[in-house]
This record gives sequence, C-alpha cells and structure tokens, in this order.
Amino acid sequence: MFYHLLYTLHEYFSGFNVFRYITFRSVGAILTAFLVVLFLGPLFIRMMQRFQIGQVVREDGPETHLGKSGVPTMGGMLILFAVTTATILWVDLTNQFVWLILGLMVWYGIVGAYDDIRKIRKKNSDGLSARGKLVMQIAGAILAGYFLIKNPGFDGHLSFPFFKDFRPDLGWYYSIFAVLVVVGASNAVNLTDGLDGLATGPIVVSSSVYLLFSYLAGHAVISSYLQVPFVNGAGEVAVFCGSLMGASLGFLWFVMEALSVILQVGFFKVSGGKRIFLMAPFHHHFEKKGWHETKVVVRFWIISIVLGLAALATLKLR
Repeated sequence: MFYHLLYTLHEYFSGFNVFRYITFRSVGAILTAFLVVLFLGPLFIRMMQRFQIGQVVREDGPETHLGKSGVPTMGGMLILFAVTTATILWVDLTNQFVWLILGLMVWYGIVGAYDDIRKIRKKNSDGLSARGKLVMQIAGAILAGYFLIKNPGFDGHLSFPFFKDFRPDLGWYYSIFAVLVVVGASNAVNLTDGLDGLATGPIVVSSSVYLLFSYLAGHAVISSYLQVPFVNGAGEVAVFCGSLMGASLGFLWFVMEALSVILQVGFFKVSGGKRIFLMAPFHHHFEKKGWHETKVVVRFWIISIVLGLAALATLKLR
C-alpha cells in the first residue's frame, strides 16, 4: 500500500524514491510486524484470558508442561494478523506471488484455528482429526501448486546445490512436490510443542534466509551471477519474509521436530516397541534427560543459525 501511495510522490520529492526498493520495504515490513505483535500481544493475551481460551496440555507429555495448562493459546492468529498487515502495507500489491503466499497462509491459519477451537471445546488435546487436517492441508497445497503451474513464467526444473547441470523437470508433477513441501513444513510446525521461545531463533534465521533467496531470485543480474534461476517478481516475496521475521518471535518451528517423530514412530513399530528417543518430538527427549528448558531452546537456536549459514553457503556451489 505504501509503495502505491508514496512512491508516486517521488516526482515531487526525491526522498520518496526509497519506496521503490525491496530492501527498504522489507525492513519496513520487519519493523511493522514486530511492533504489531509487541503492542497487540498484551491485549491479545488479556482477551484470551477473559474468554478462558487456554492451552490443553497433553497428559503424556513432560511433567514440567502440566503447569502450562490454561496458558492463553491461538497466538498464531496474532502472528497471522501481523504478517498480513505488514505485508499489505509494504508490498507491491500487484504481485501475484505474494497474494498466493498470503492466501495459503490464511487457509492454513483457518485450519489451525479450527483445530484449536475443537481442542478448547472438548477440553482435551484431541482437535481436528488427522485425516481431516491432512485433507484440508493437501487441498490448499494442490491449489497453490496448480496456480504456479498455470503461471505464464512457470519453470518446473529443480535446482540442487553442488550439482550445476542436474535440473530435473517435474512438469505437472510439480504440484505433488508442492504438496510434499507445504504439508510437510506445516506438520513440522504442528509437531513443535511446548517450549517457550524455541522458534525465536529458527524462524528468524529461516525467514532471513528465504528473504535473501527470494530477493536474489528476483534480481536478474545477481541471480545470473550466482546461477540461481531468475523468477520475475519473486523479489517481492522478500517483503513477506520480512513480515514473518518480525512477527514470528516466540513461536515454535524446527525441521528436526518432524524428523524425530517420524523416526520415533517408525522405529517403535519395526523394533517391536523400542524407542530411539525418550520422548518425541525431539526437544522433549532432552527435557527427559534433565536439560533445563532454556538450555534446549538456546542450543536449538544455535543449530538453526548454523543450518541457515550452511544454506547460504550453497549459493555459489554449482
């Protein structure tokens, strides 16, 4: 919105020319989303407490989590509001990629809110059924994949670090790939549970990496130098990533969480009841070993930073 309202004024005052730059607007989105969460957070918590909307803690979880029962939940709605608001204020509203991402985020937010509401009404940790949740998630991912495929500039080739000439063309199978990525990432977030602040580092690091990747992919000169496929309009996605960076502090995400649960369940079935971890998701394993919650969170932050740097290091490896 600011881009359309203020950039046009650069003809009268050159200072408004800064609104044409994605880097400037990304920083503005970061600060805006952060301030929205910062100022509305206390009000949101009071509203949740007033309407007695609180967490329903799993009885089979770590004993230290039982005291969190009743803690205000549905914080994802505040994050969704902050990201949407900041993105709309700072992005080029004609960019179709941003609207696709926002639409998918809102859809998954609706699924998550419905799941939370069912848990609160039933007063247990059983919300939306796994099958029902999966169907809704897959439907959203398929629509997103179809939208990309029908885009005039669509390129179904995948790029891999370390392999310059290995770029398989998925074609229409790209929609299946989109489902695997989007649904997998969504459930990785769902599996992350209960450690306050675990996502402060990982989401900020991940968002910053995606911000950089999207900016590079949307810049014809830089993408050519780094041998990153150029996607016209992808640069505006950096503004969305900036909004996510600013709004995501305090929320939980880490890829290892999903992998730990998959390994735990699979090994349990194959081995006839044995376990790899004391408890899954992965962070509960360390709590069971006696690690303090802060120790687990900080070390996960460090791992996320290392993985983020590793992702950036692959940019020129072809």
